[in-house]
Amino acid sequence: MAHPCSVQRCGMSHQVRPRNQRGIVMTTQLATMTAVTAGVDTHRDVHMVAALDQRGAELGVQGFSTDPAGHHNMLAWLERFGPVELVGVEGTGTYGAGLTRFLQRNDIAVVEVSRPDRQERRSHGKSDEVDAIAAARSAQSGKATAQPKTRTGNVEAIRALRMVRRSATRDRTSAINQMRALVVTGPDDIRETFRGLTTKRLVSGAARLRPSDPTTVVGATKFALRELARRVQFLNAEIKRVNDILSPLITATAPELIARHGIGIETAATLLVTAGDNPNRLHSEAAFAHLCGSAPINASSGLIQRKRLNPRGDRLANEALWRIVMVRMSSEPRTRAYVQRRTIEGKSKREIIRCLKRYVAREVFKDLKHPLDNQ
Repeated sequence: MAHPCSVQRCGMSHQVRPRNQRGIVMTTQLATMTAVTAGVDTHRDVHMVAALDQRGAELGVQGFSTDPAGHHNMLAWLERFGPVELVGVEGTGTYGAGLTRFLQRNDIAVVEVSRPDRQERRSHGKSDEVDAIAAARSAQSGKATAQPKTRTGNVEAIRALRMVRRSATRDRTSAINQMRALVVTGPDDIRETFRGLTTKRLVSGAARLRPSDPTTVVGATKFALRELARRVQFLNAEIKRVNDILSPLITATAPELIARHGIGIETAATLLVTAGDNPNRLHSEAAFAHLCGSAPINASSGLIQRKRLNPRGDRLANEALWRIVMVRMSSEPRTRAYVQRRTIEGKSKREIIRCLKRYVAREVFKDLKHPLDNQ
């Protein structure tokens, strides 16, 4: 009687080998193997991938290209050893972003892996293979638990637009500072013309300059002022175009957040990008506060029991919380009353700001999480 997994072709028995869910042929021995844990050391052109079995033994290390074909080849290579249970990826928001999206689309669990610390690198050396194995071991041991951002919704669009806005704002500030420096050090007639003007009047006046001879000191200074002023005007128009897109997008994504006192377009965009398209990866408001660097951590030793602020986390998100607190301290009655009460209790201004940042983190976390759950 023929084997149930065989067919007769031209009088010969042809063995049909089992396949996995994606149609990859697997041998009988490999098909019965347990789950595989992988680690990826990501780079611009080549990802180094390491595979471990359920006992932590190394199954293999191999490099793959960073294009879609390389992603498919990597997954097929891993599935030769058995079903893929977990993949630890270093740099899920940079070089590993494309690979992370590919793995998530294929229903494979992904965790974000931090780079090995310096002490471990000094004792084990540094290479792409070593880093890939370390990433796999970190994922398998449970040391790496952070879920990567999905980067497939409104927040990813906000992140791209915010990048343009931030760079344009930075360049505009730089150009204005250069204009004021030219006015301070320029010839007397230019100094008298533009000294004491507001930024708006300085830019509009300098943009109308018509230098006769740009090879002289006076002409070169006027030419430089005019070009810088026109650059500022161009960047103003660019920022306005981005704001016209960002404002309705942020309002649609988190309407309760943008309605909060002291939260504008830039601040809301920063907090949304920090939380990501899948804020459910942040299991509590305390985790969000740690992510923003506004949560206290223990710093006790011996008889000394104390706490200090976490210096790590997203510094841009920390800056956004600081801006909210500064606005509320100057214009919100509730916050002003709190500051007055805590000052009477003996708290310093720095300590009060730290407390307020923690309260703001707790407040905005609700606005960040619930609207996005319905996207």
